[in-house]
Amino acid sequence: MTAPQLPSSAPSPFTASQAGATRIADDGISLALQLLFATAVGITVINLFATQTLIGPIAAALGLDAHLSGMVAMLPQLGYATGLVLLVPLADLLENRRLIVRLLACCALALATATLSTSGWLFLLAIFLAGAASSAIQIMVPLAALMACEAHRGKVVGNVMSGLMLGILLSRPLASLLMDAGGWRLLYLVLTVSIALVAATLSRTLPQRQPAADLSYLALIKSLWSLLCKQPVLRRRALTAALAMATFSLFWTAVALLLTQQPFNMNQRQIALFALAGAAGAVAAPLAGRLGDRGWTRRATLAAHLLMIGALLLAGVAGAGWGGFAIAMHPWLALAMLVLAAVGLDAGVTTDQTLGRRAINLLQAEARGRLNGLFVGIFFVGGALGAASAALAWVMAGWSGVCLAGIAYAMAALLIATLQKT
Repeated sequence: MTAPQLPSSAPSPFTASQAGATRIADDGISLALQLLFATAVGITVINLFATQTLIGPIAAALGLDAHLSGMVAMLPQLGYATGLVLLVPLADLLENRRLIVRLLACCALALATATLSTSGWLFLLAIFLAGAASSAIQIMVPLAALMACEAHRGKVVGNVMSGLMLGILLSRPLASLLMDAGGWRLLYLVLTVSIALVAATLSRTLPQRQPAADLSYLALIKSLWSLLCKQPVLRRRALTAALAMATFSLFWTAVALLLTQQPFNMNQRQIALFALAGAAGAVAAPLAGRLGDRGWTRRATLAAHLLMIGALLLAGVAGAGWGGFAIAMHPWLALAMLVLAAVGLDAGVTTDQTLGRRAINLLQAEARGRLNGLFVGIFFVGGALGAASAALAWVMAGWSGVCLAGIAYAMAALLIATLQKT
């Protein structure tokens, strides 16, 4: 059975006359295929974040020097950023299904190498390459958007984004649980098998899309700066997404430090369960997409940033005793408020990113791969900024410093969104 063909010129051209194809939903893409996209991006993104909680064990097992151990967490995301610049633009030049499947196959091969590696340098090279190949995510998301009709594009992007955000949020607790069950190599083995299965499934299921590109690869890369200069919507949405991602990374980098202290005294497994509870915020993605489809993008964006600020204020009360709250006397109430703050923060960040993706996927169809690469690359810079500032804020002012820094990021995003007309 051959996969359906997706012409590059139509906004929502997906049809499924082949035997066994699922019924197409009113939004132009079947719910089954939306679920497949969400699952694929959710599984693929895990390897970019999972190692952040396993730096110590991996460095010790492979004999990495202490000053190199941070590369275990940094290199997957550095590879991903490289892929966004060098690989994702190929989506505007090469047939998309074949490109996605090949990138995921390369990702699985690199993760298999990491699983079996006994050399620290080989392991670091393998996770860098796996991160680069994981940029296939940013080809899948715009492909799903292309298949949807414009009136329901936000809904479809939101459904796929819910899988992506769940993958990000669940990566750390999954890593901790698999580490506890069988060590860090078990994590990489599970990721290898999972991504290989995703690649095999997509090779038989995805429609074909051959872009009508008339540029060379070098010209595509050179056009990135021009696109950034010519698309004010891209610049504004990428900037607010970067600030939201900075807030997200700041919170989740520092909250583990807070939870190991009095009065919480949580171990790694309990922190993993806390992260699982916080993942409930990912349910905001489909709702955000629907609000965008109804023309409420600006209001929903402002509400998302206000929700982030409110969540961080609540986190300050629960973790630093703002407003005179006695944490030691009410530890369970404090923990419940921290969970609520995590859910609210994740929901706000997810809403901002979903609306941002919807907005840029309504721009130039022929440059959708490059636009998504630029958008994600910029907000990943924000994530790196947030992670870096978390340590500084914690050292300087503890949990209060973390919450204040997060509020500053969120208020900057709110100010930019306030100045936007749409």
